Amino acid sequence: DFYYSGTPSFQKHFGKFADKYGFQGAFAGMMYSFKTREEFWGYLATFLHTTQHAPLRKPYRDLDTILNGKDFHILTTNQDTQFMRLYPEDKVSEIQGDHRFFQCSKSCCDEIYDALQPVDAMYQAMGDGTSIPTELIPHCPHCGAELFPWVRGYGNFLQGKKYEEQYQKISKYILENEQKKILFIELGVGRMTPMFIQEPFWNLTLSLPDAYYISVNAEYNFLPEQIEDKGIAILGNIASVLEDVRLEINK
Repeated sequence: DFYYSGTPSFQKHFGKFADKYGFQGAFAGMMYSFKTREEFWGYLATFLHTTQHAPLRKPYRDLDTILNGKDFHILTTNQDTQFMRLYPEDKVSEIQGDHRFFQCSKSCCDEIYDALQPVDAMYQAMGDGTSIPTELIPHCPHCGAELFPWVRGYGNFLQGKKYEEQYQKISKYILENEQKKILFIELGVGRMTPMFIQEPFWNLTLSLPDAYYISVNAEYNFLPEQIEDKGIAILGNIASVLEDVRLEINK
């Protein structure tokens, strides 16, 4: 809950930055114009370290219980690595990147690099300060440009081999199951990026013979007229809905 406002968890993880620079909410810090690259990387390392080490949240655990014993594949635009703590790589398609990896900021090559060890080193070296040592700023081993997270939104997102693998996994799964009963569950897709999950799910529900669609969203309950007999839109909090489903299953 620390992304958009100065919540207690924001103060816990980012309080020293809020006190020094005056912003509230982790995303506001990502947009802040830091005076030096050392300060920028101090904040980014804190953001990445917090994300990489965050405990597995209850909605993910409830969803895992619901999926237990079922054949499934996860398609996600979340970059927070939570699904990767639950499932092997072949069960998850991360189509917007992953905060566990770096890429070259100039996309000079089709490679991604481990971000866990460098982020831990930056975070430890920063201590109580807000800057990292210059020598810890990560650079591309090929062209020397700075690295940044392999996540859409930081800049020139690398849509190379790793990216294509994510689409290959979900495409293979759908092709193998297109003639079976298949349920598309859409959880919390906003109106900023409907083209990655929401609209493909609508089209697949319409075109596949035995498909059904369920969406859960706290703000929107869109259900196209063409699939109104093959779907349901639940207007509600995802955490509450998943908990209710888990409790019903456990009965």
